[in-house]
Amino acid sequence: SEGRLSVAPVRVCRWDVDVHLQHSGPAPWRLLSLGGRGSPRVAQARFSKRIYAIAAAQLGISQPPRVNSGGFAAWVYSSAADVTSSCGTWTEEKEDMLSQVCRSGFQSFTQRLLPWVQSTILNRSRHVQPSAIRHVRSWSNIPFITVPLSRTHGKSFAHRSELKHAKRIVVKLGSAVVTRGDECGLALGRLASIVEQVSVLQNQGREMMLVTSGAVAFGKQRLRHEILLSQSVRQALHSGQNHLKEMAIPVLEARACAAAGQSGLMALYEAMFTQYSICAAQILVTNLDFHDEQKRRNLNGTLHELLRMNIVPIVNTNDAVVPPAEPNSDLQGVISVKDNDSLAARLAVEMKTDLLIVLSDVEGLFDSPPGSDDAKLIDIFYPGDQQSVTFGTKSRVGMGGMEAKVKAALWALQGGTSVVIANGTHPKVSGHVITDIVEGKKVGTFFSEVKPAGPTVEQQGEMARSGGRMLATLEPEQRAEIIHHLADLLTDQRDEILLANKKDLEEAEGRLAAPLLKRLSLSTSKLNSLAIGLRQIAASSQDSVGRVLRRTRIAKDLELEQVTVPIGVLLVIFESRPDCLPQEASHSNRILHLLTQEALSIHGVKEAVQLVNTREEVEDLCRLDKMIDLIIPRGSSQLVRDIQKAAKGIPVMGHSEGICHMYVDSEASVDKVTRLVRDSKCEYPAACNALETLLIHRDLLRTPLFDQIIDMLRVEQVKIHAGPKFASYLTFSPSEVKSLRTEYGDLELCIEVVDSVQDAIDHIHKYGSSHTDVIVTENEKTAEFFLQHVDSACVFWNASTRFSDGYRFGLGKKESGQRESSPLWITLWPKEHHEGGEHGSLKYLHENLPIPQRNTN
Repeated sequence: SEGRLSVAPVRVCRWDVDVHLQHSGPAPWRLLSLGGRGSPRVAQARFSKRIYAIAAAQLGISQPPRVNSGGFAAWVYSSAADVTSSCGTWTEEKEDMLSQVCRSGFQSFTQRLLPWVQSTILNRSRHVQPSAIRHVRSWSNIPFITVPLSRTHGKSFAHRSELKHAKRIVVKLGSAVVTRGDECGLALGRLASIVEQVSVLQNQGREMMLVTSGAVAFGKQRLRHEILLSQSVRQALHSGQNHLKEMAIPVLEARACAAAGQSGLMALYEAMFTQYSICAAQILVTNLDFHDEQKRRNLNGTLHELLRMNIVPIVNTNDAVVPPAEPNSDLQGVISVKDNDSLAARLAVEMKTDLLIVLSDVEGLFDSPPGSDDAKLIDIFYPGDQQSVTFGTKSRVGMGGMEAKVKAALWALQGGTSVVIANGTHPKVSGHVITDIVEGKKVGTFFSEVKPAGPTVEQQGEMARSGGRMLATLEPEQRAEIIHHLADLLTDQRDEILLANKKDLEEAEGRLAAPLLKRLSLSTSKLNSLAIGLRQIAASSQDSVGRVLRRTRIAKDLELEQVTVPIGVLLVIFESRPDCLPQEASHSNRILHLLTQEALSIHGVKEAVQLVNTREEVEDLCRLDKMIDLIIPRGSSQLVRDIQKAAKGIPVMGHSEGICHMYVDSEASVDKVTRLVRDSKCEYPAACNALETLLIHRDLLRTPLFDQIIDMLRVEQVKIHAGPKFASYLTFSPSEVKSLRTEYGDLELCIEVVDSVQDAIDHIHKYGSSHTDVIVTENEKTAEFFLQHVDSACVFWNASTRFSDGYRFGLGKKESGQRESSPLWITLWPKEHHEGGEHGSLKYLHENLPIPQRNTN
C-alpha cells in the first residue's frame, strides 16, 4: 500500500535471495530481475559469482554469459508498458495475478520460474514473451506461505520480541566502552568482541552502522609515545622513576589527539572487519553537516550507497575541528567527544533506522543513581514515566552521561527508532550483548512508546513475598479453608477449564512432540484427582506451620524451641503439565491461576501466587536471589540443566529424569509380570514414573513368560529397543538401543538381559536416575536384597512403577518428584527471654523439654 515491499533473505534452491519490489511512477509494476545492478528503482536479487555458478548449473547453462562484478541480468518483466505492448491492455486482473506471484511461496514460484529464466537467458531477451501471462495464470493457485518481511520504517517496536525483525541497526559505542581503564589507548578485547557481533548481524543480511568514540584516546597514546621519544635521557629517566607523573597531560590537546588517532582507529577497525570479509568505511561529521540541507542530503546518500554495497559505515564526530569541550574536572581533556549520543540518535532517525543500541559502562537506566542502595534497573522505559527517574553524574570519560543518553533515546524513539541502552564493558555479557539485544533477550533498558502491561517480574516477586508473609500468619484452619475452596472451584468450574485446555491442545497440535502433547491434556478424571489431592493436603496441613519440633531448656529462664516456618517464595517451573501450570498451556494457565487467586482472596492473600507467562520472565526470576528462596524445576533433563545454569545464587531442587527400571526375576509370577509391565509402561507413558527399561533374568529367555511379555507389548504397540546383551541372543533383533540411559516418554521400551539380581542392581545404579525401580519375584530373600541395595527414591516389590505418586501415597498432588508438601518448610530457633550473654555467669543445663500437643480438631 505504501509502494514498497522488502523481502528479507530467504533460502530458495540454495540461493540466498534478497528481493525488493518498488512501486515507482504510474506503472503498476516495474522490473523484477535475477542478478544485475539495474537502476535504483528496479527490484533486484543479486548473486555472487559463486552463487551464479550454482544457478547456472541448475539452469543447465553450459556456457553462461560473462559475469562482471555487478552480476548478470535476466529480465523477467520490463515495465508495465512492455507487458502491455506484448500482452495486450494492462488490466487490474493482470496486476492482481502479478501481485499474487510476488506474494506466493517463493520455492514453488522459483521451481516454475527456472525454465522460463533459462529460455530468457539463452534468447538474451529482456522483454516478456506473450506466454508470460499464461505462466502467471498457472501460478495463481500456488498456496500462500509466510515470507519474512523486513520492517517498513514508521513506528518503533512495541516489545523486545520484535527486535529480531530489525533490518537497519545503529550501534553507538560510548567512550567508556572503547577506552581502557587508564583512559589512554583502546580496549582491544572489547572492540574485537563488538566487531565480531556486528559482523555476525551484518552477515545475516542486516544493515549495520557504528557510531564510535576512541580517536582521542588512541591519539593520546600515540602522542605520549612521541613525547617520550623527544625527551632527553635525563628527562626520560626522571619521568620513568616517577611513573610518568611529572608528564604534563594538559599539553595533549584533545583536537590534536583526535587528529593523531583518527587514522589509527580506522585502520584498527578495518583490520578487524577484514577478518570477517566485511569492508568498513569512515565518515567524520560535525553539527554543521546536519544543519546544512545539502550536506545532510549528501551524507544520507553516501550512507545509503555504502549500505547498498554491504559496507559497514563507521561514523564519528570530527573532533579535530569541533569546538573544545567544556571544562570538566573528571574529563581532563582525555576524550573530548562532542556528545556522540545525540549524533547516534540524529543518524538513526535520519537513516530511518529500526534499532539504536547505546553501549555504555552501566547496565541501563536506573530509577535512581546506580551507586545508591535502592537503585533498580528499569527493564522497559515508557516516556510518560520520565518524572520517576533521578539522574546522577555522568561517566568519568565522555561528554554525555545518562541524562544525555535518555534525551537522545527519547528523541530517536519519537522519530520511529527503537532504542536499547546496555552495558558494553561487563566481561560476562559484553561478548554477546549486541546479539542478545537483537534476539529480544532482556538486556539493558528498552525504550518503548507502549506502556508496559501488568507488573514486572521484580514486582511479581515482591508481591509474592509480601503475600506469602501474610499467608504464613493465617491460622491453620484458614489455610485449610483456602485449599478446600480451591478444590471446590476445580470441580465447579470443570467445563471452563476443559474448554481452555482444548484451545491449548488445538494450538499445540503439530508443534509439540507426542509425549509433551499427552502431558498437556487435561481430563475430568485428572481434575477430580487434583481436587482429591488438594483435600488431602488440606487435611494434613493443620500442623505444617508453627509446629514445635524440639524444646530445650538452655539455662534457668532460658528456653529454645525449634519451630516449622515456610521456606519463603518458591519459583516452581513445570514443563508440559497443565495440572501443574506449564508454560505451553497458556489458556489453561490463565484460568487455573485465576481460580487459585480466587481461593486465596477469601482471606486477603490473593497476591501470594503469581503467574509467569514466558521463558524470558523465568530467566529474569532466576536472577532475583533476594526475592526467590528456592527453585523447583520439573520437566526434561534439559529444562533442569537450563534452570541450574540460569539460577544466580538460588538453590535449585529438581529431578531431571525418570528412568524407571523393572527387574523380572527368574522366580517371578507369570500373571503378575504382564499386568505390572502393562500398567507401568502403557497406562501413561509420558509420565515421569513410567517404565523405561525392562530387565529380564537370563533364564526367562525363550520361555512362555517371556513370550507373553513380548506379545502383550506388541498388542499395546510398544516399540522395543534391544540392549546389547539382549540383541546378542536374537537372530533378528529389533533396533538396538542407542543409549541405556534414555527416558522415552512414549510407547517405547528398552529390554535388556541380566544374569542375576546383583547384575540388575549394578545396571540400575549405572544407568538409572534414582527415581523408581521395581523387582518382580516370589522369592522374599531376593526381594529384600533388592530393596536394601537399590539406591532410589522409591523401591517396590511386585508393584507398578506408576504407584510412585504423591496422590497414591496419600500425600496430595506432588510438587516435585515424590517430595510431599510437608518438607517444604524450614525451622527457626526463637529464644525465650533472659538477660545473660554468652560469657555471663549462667549455668547451662541443656535439658530436653516435652513438646506441647497441638489441638488439630
